Amino acid sequence: MGPEGAGDGEEDDTLPHATGRGTLLRMRRLFPVTDETAAPAEDREWSLAELAAAYAYPAPAADGREPWLRANMVSTLDGAAQHDGRSQPISCPADMRIFGTLRALADAVVVGAQTVRQEGYRPARARAEFAAAREAAGQSPAPAIAVVSASLDLDFTLPLFTSPLVPTLVLTGADAPPERVAAAGKAGARVVIAGEGGGVDPARAVRELAGLGCTRLLTEGGPKLLGQFVAAGVLDELCLTVSPMLTAGTAQRIAGGPSIPVPQRFALTSILEEDGFLFTRYSRG
Repeated sequence: MGPEGAGDGEEDDTLPHATGRGTLLRMRRLFPVTDETAAPAEDREWSLAELAAAYAYPAPAADGREPWLRANMVSTLDGAAQHDGRSQPISCPADMRIFGTLRALADAVVVGAQTVRQEGYRPARARAEFAAAREAAGQSPAPAIAVVSASLDLDFTLPLFTSPLVPTLVLTGADAPPERVAAAGKAGARVVIAGEGGGVDPARAVRELAGLGCTRLLTEGGPKLLGQFVAAGVLDELCLTVSPMLTAGTAQRIAGGPSIPVPQRFALTSILEEDGFLFTRYSRG
């Protein structure tokens, strides 16, 4: 996943390592090709409204909005999704700013328990720059964080659970330890059963979130969770930042787990570029 940025002059507080302002002074659109593509890059910063338009969720159908699950990840040129267990070293300020915009567009951010522990997640906050747009779209002031965990081996004393603006959701299986379910509820989290037995079914997780009104979904990984969404065939879109770095080593790819029988083909939607970083967007073909 990529560390998240925030609005003008400050960084989002969900990921404590997201430091430095995201200034998109040289960003340019490479695809789809327009008159602006061939023109010299303007020495100006893209507005948040422009970024939001570039990453807008599909418009709802006439009979209502279907869930749309997008993932946002970062990878080096040699396929590493992390360096020393963190995504921040292979990211950049522009990646943070785009990541913050993606989060501001979402109803819920779906993340694996291991990523919560590794990245030190905190509650999503309301952002004044997106307040009017979220209200007009019928969204809560900030996206809910939805943590996927079979064991519920989570520290429920953390602010993510005790003091979020929007109650944190915990997706787990029907056989989750009762004492951990009780601990989550006592902390203020909402436990959502999204699987039989001890695990979470990815397709059911999407359906359960949609049933709660969370249809604009964003997953930030980690690789294991993304691999599960891919294997279940429920991923609709991938926003992949290609970092112009090489790390070697044994770092994870953006998606892990067992391979699927037939590779899934996605269609290229757009490419933005800044300082050698490519911000690509692919959707289900």
